[in-house]
Amino acid sequence: MKKIFILVLLFCVNRSFAQTDSGVVIVHKDPRVDQLIKKQIQINDITTRDSRRNVAGFRIMVISSSDRNKVFSTKAKIYQQYPELKPYILYLPPNYKLKVGNFKTQEEAQPYFDRLLKLYPTGVYIIHDMIEVKPEKAADN
Repeated sequence: MKKIFILVLLFCVNRSFAQTDSGVVIVHKDPRVDQLIKKQIQINDITTRDSRRNVAGFRIMVISSSDRNKVFSTKAKIYQQYPELKPYILYLPPNYKLKVGNFKTQEEAQPYFDRLLKLYPTGVYIIHDMIEVKPEKAADN
């Protein structure tokens, strides 16, 4: 009898301390936390703006070829005719890709695109890319 009483007592004590799991978690958050997060994002944006060197923009893809010599000769020709357009060669096996320019807008790239299209009638595209900018130019945005 004592053993049964002790087992019943232990069972009741164990059930009284057990937690029920409803599967729902309720989080009570102070709405000022969201305001602080937005304010910190603004502060970070302002303080890092001058140090940014890469922003989203456009470049002109002139040639994509597996012939390395062809890509480098194209780079030399474009650099001679348009020294203001900085060339970028990217090697993604098995192709070399030549991109030129750092344009903030597609309209800014369009005049150069038209001129390059006359020189290279196939394979010239205006593409989205990360472009290099000088810090004082980035602050104007």
